[in-house]
Amino acid sequence: MALRAPRGRAAPAARDFLWGPLLLCLLLRTSELKAANALQPNILLIMADDLGIGDLGCYGNRTLRTPNIDQLAEEGVRLTQHLAAAPLCTPSRSSFLTGRHSFRSGMEADDGYRALQWNAGSGGLPTNETTFARVLQQQGYATGLIGKWHQGVNCESRNDHCHHPLNHGFDYFYGMPFTLVNDCQPGRPPEVDAMTRSRLWQYTQMAALGVLTIAVGKTCGFISVSWKGVLGAASLVFLFFVSWYASFGFVRRWNCILMRDHDVIEQPMVLESMAGHMLREAVSYIERNKHRPFLLFVSLLHVHIPLVTTKRFLGKSQHGLYGDNVEEMDWLVGEILKALEVHGLKNMTFTYFTSDHGGHLEARDGHSQLGGWNGIFRGGKGMGGWEGGIRVPGIFRWPGVLPAGRVIHEPTSLMDVFPTVVQLGGGHVPQDRVIDGHSLVPLLQGTAEHSAHEFLFHYCGKYLHAARWHEKDSGRLWKVHYMTPQFHPKGTGACYGQGVCPCSGDGVTQHSPPLLFDLSRDPSEAWPLAPSSEPRYHAVVARVGEAVEQHRRTLSPVPPQFSLSNIIWKPWLQPCCGTFPLCMCGQDRDPQ
Repeated sequence: MALRAPRGRAAPAARDFLWGPLLLCLLLRTSELKAANALQPNILLIMADDLGIGDLGCYGNRTLRTPNIDQLAEEGVRLTQHLAAAPLCTPSRSSFLTGRHSFRSGMEADDGYRALQWNAGSGGLPTNETTFARVLQQQGYATGLIGKWHQGVNCESRNDHCHHPLNHGFDYFYGMPFTLVNDCQPGRPPEVDAMTRSRLWQYTQMAALGVLTIAVGKTCGFISVSWKGVLGAASLVFLFFVSWYASFGFVRRWNCILMRDHDVIEQPMVLESMAGHMLREAVSYIERNKHRPFLLFVSLLHVHIPLVTTKRFLGKSQHGLYGDNVEEMDWLVGEILKALEVHGLKNMTFTYFTSDHGGHLEARDGHSQLGGWNGIFRGGKGMGGWEGGIRVPGIFRWPGVLPAGRVIHEPTSLMDVFPTVVQLGGGHVPQDRVIDGHSLVPLLQGTAEHSAHEFLFHYCGKYLHAARWHEKDSGRLWKVHYMTPQFHPKGTGACYGQGVCPCSGDGVTQHSPPLLFDLSRDPSEAWPLAPSSEPRYHAVVARVGEAVEQHRRTLSPVPPQFSLSNIIWKPWLQPCCGTFPLCMCGQDRDPQ
């Protein structure tokens, strides 16, 4: 006869049998939660503007002092083949934020304009694009952007803020919705649409001279025309002048503004105080959010022209105003990194430093160079294929997780930051669209030997200028150029006299057959290969051509954000503090 436990009580063996699995489940669940928290570091992304890869000590510079960025590299992982997805501000940053080539969002030039020109344009990062900030916000992160945006503001009305950072996953914004331009500093030569402005002013002068000639002829009796006709013509000339001067005459007022969240707090900006303001904001953001996971994107205004530098750093470098600005930038980075240490967050923070593209070679003031140095690499900002315009610093630090002092020579992209950050934040990469980036976590940790990129494609506007093939078996890195800009004057390596080199038309050379370089042996792209010097020339060009065709099959048409209708200044979209058009305010004074 079997023994039974008294009714209403479990036998000891049965009780132990039930509690054992339950305790095991609880322990496993606790371990999963701890692992999940460990995989959600704070994330600090720092992006310089127009910085040349050759401007940093850790990338070979011996005459500029960048000790803070150099130390970041010593404590983390440094990439030597880190590449911008575009050689110009707006498209490069669009790709960085979304992990996608900018033309997939319509954020590339069809023809003409290659970057957003006005705060009051209607173009910008489409609302259906997913940024890494939006994914991490959904994972419970605080998400802040301090500094430059340059991805648009409004669509249809002054306050719809459809392209604004707060509509793209950031819950805090302090900085410039546009970008630095010469017009932001009184006394500097104009930059925004400078050629168009010059032509419009020339047309106005010619028309005014014509009216004046008619008036003199009427007065002297040489011309038989009524004074009403003369006044009518003068009125038309005046209306023509007012119609374009309303925008171009007030570039500093319209474009050089400072916002906090949705509010304009300084119009126009006082550039000399921006370094201090941005530092205080970054340190404050870290302090406010030190008890929760945060993503902070510090989008520096350094080292874009005009090179506004505080007195503390003026005249301190060996490379004039540009060198002073680089050294001030390094100090600024150091102070932000120091804030992590002060709050005990250094080991809990995944930190990244880069630039949006290469140095601006054409930025000059007489004989003084105001743009960066791109090291041994050919070309610079605005050039679609040459390495100097797209090779950028890539430094990652996460103490205890990423090996210190490691250097990686694999090709990687700014677009890789999107899936990397999403993975670390516990999110998921969108599956409903093409994502061109690949997570860098395996490569950075050393669990993967090679980059996930076999091919990378380099555009200038909508035009494919070059493509590279990382032949992993042989270790060779091939680069094929289909178009290259025509330097002016010849042999100078840049397009002096123009803002940047053109992407198409008479200003570029089409190569058929294409130029072929072996970057693993010729990183300066000095010696193009030929069938006579490279037996595999035809096979390599054909293989890259196949990859280009496969890549093109992933493209689909999207509304162009840089069309003329989206790019022009629209007064009803102009961000303004106070009553339009009397837009003026300061951080220490009320709107007027």
